[in-house]
Amino acid sequence: MFAAVDVGGTKTLVAVFSANGKIVEQVKFPTPQDYDDFKIELAKTVAGLATKDFLRVVIAIPGHVDRDSGMGLRFGNLPWTNVPIGRDAETIFKAPALVENDAKLGGFSEALLLKTKYKKVLYLTISTGIGIGLIIDGKIDTDISDSGGRSILLEHRGKLTPWEDFASGKAIVARYQKRADEINDAAIWKAIVKDFSGGIIDLIAVMAPDVVVIGGGVGSHFDKFGPLLIERLKQYEIPMMPIPPIVGAKHPEEAVIYGCYEYAKQHHEKLTT
Repeated sequence: MFAAVDVGGTKTLVAVFSANGKIVEQVKFPTPQDYDDFKIELAKTVAGLATKDFLRVVIAIPGHVDRDSGMGLRFGNLPWTNVPIGRDAETIFKAPALVENDAKLGGFSEALLLKTKYKKVLYLTISTGIGIGLIIDGKIDTDISDSGGRSILLEHRGKLTPWEDFASGKAIVARYQKRADEINDAAIWKAIVKDFSGGIIDLIAVMAPDVVVIGGGVGSHFDKFGPLLIERLKQYEIPMMPIPPIVGAKHPEEAVIYGCYEYAKQHHEKLTT
């Protein structure tokens, strides 16, 4: 069995996958603000799983990763810094652990579903924050910053502002007092799409992806805003910068956990072949 842990700013999901990629167990718990409390909750959750034998565990974190040491360096929506989350996970699961940025893992799983059509996949997860992953030929590009939408500065209301501060799910709730699943007004979605488009057009210009996939909690409502977003992005298209297909994720809210599984399986196979 493979274990996957998706550490979010508000909740953490622990899932157990069979060798063929079927989820056989999954448990959620609120993510504590204190890292020591998180370790306790994770250990309790794992102790309660029916599965006790793991080949490998992958931890997805919303922030900067030291992939060699398995350290979580900085987190976007949690006050943790320089935490040995990989080492702690190995102790708790009694299995080798890998730590990776959550958006990159989400992009990894979605890119594998599109591998016969596209070589270069740009993945955006729009949830509490905004995460970014670039997958090229089925491999995560770790040269792309783990900072996501926090590191992209755009003009907003007369000043340079981190993209995430006005275009994330958290920003949507703050502005409209509604979550994405509660918004059905086309005028509101048109305003939201305007905020989405600035960051997306910059990423397209710099990364020149073959396709853009949008996932996450807000991304799961792609059917509400997707056509509006495509229409707006097409306004910026020029011969030197064609707008690629913009699609919703196949597993918008589960892409990260499936990415953990695919990443765990990939690394396990490398060691056994």
